[in-house]
Amino acid sequence: MKKIAVFPGSFDPITKGHESVIKRAIPLFDKLYVAIGLNAEKKGFFPVEQRLEWLRSVFKDHPSVEIIEYSGLTVDLCKKLDAGYLLRGLRTSADFEFERSIGQTNRTLNPNVETVFFLTAPEYTSLNSGIVRDIVRHGGDASAFVPDAIDLNSLKKHAGAD
Repeated sequence: MKKIAVFPGSFDPITKGHESVIKRAIPLFDKLYVAIGLNAEKKGFFPVEQRLEWLRSVFKDHPSVEIIEYSGLTVDLCKKLDAGYLLRGLRTSADFEFERSIGQTNRTLNPNVETVFFLTAPEYTSLNSGIVRDIVRHGGDASAFVPDAIDLNSLKKHAGAD
């Protein structure tokens, strides 16, 4: 039986922390879906098409990684993809408490899906997409926080900064 995992998130934008977790998880799974969750009540800072493009660019040399978008419950997506694992990154103890309750709820909804937690590499513990968005929103240089494959000129264009 193939080991298939889903790593859901908004990736608005992808950070070096996300990239690190995904690259470290690749050897553990036969297939890893990086899934941008769409939420009708929440508008992303960057367009979904741009986020999909960035993710595909970052993982273009990793054939076991597939970039998708979805709406609805993540456990329903897992069932549709025949994925037995949900991958989650943890930066802090607060992340753990939040992700643990979601993981337990998902387990109740679909006992065939196991949540796998990856600790974020120490250098990325304080990094999140919100920080990157704030830097970009104010015209700063966020290149140190996003994967090298991401074109920061397009970030600045989106934010209206030169």
